[in-house]
Amino acid sequence: MRKLMSHSRQFGTFVAGGLLCALVDIGVMQLLLRAGAHFTGATTAGFLAGLLVNYAFHSRVTFDAAASASSFARYLCVVGLNYLLTMGCVSLAVSLAGMPLLGKIVSLPLVSINGYLLSKFWIFRKSTP
Repeated sequence: MRKLMSHSRQFGTFVAGGLLCALVDIGVMQLLLRAGAHFTGATTAGFLAGLLVNYAFHSRVTFDAAASASSFARYLCVVGLNYLLTMGCVSLAVSLAGMPLLGKIVSLPLVSINGYLLSKFWIFRKSTP
């Protein structure tokens, strides 16, 4: 039971970190838009800021792991995989119901669980001596 509670708490921290990073992403984008930046540059800067905060947060807070070039490369692979999962869900929802938002909403728990599991067991896994 204790182990289950520990995993639940860690997953909750993972989700909270994701929400924080979404706020960073949107905040940077909005600041740049208000400063007169083009929407493509503002969107890209927000995305990159959120991505970097997400990696730093999860390495230090969620998984208590040292940041490294190899774990960052694995993190980028998971970001790419989650993007493909999201696009698959959105494309399916569009083809079946003409509703891209439905696909995006359906993708959120999938990419959250996938991101958590791959972060825990691949990106930030603890080495056993």
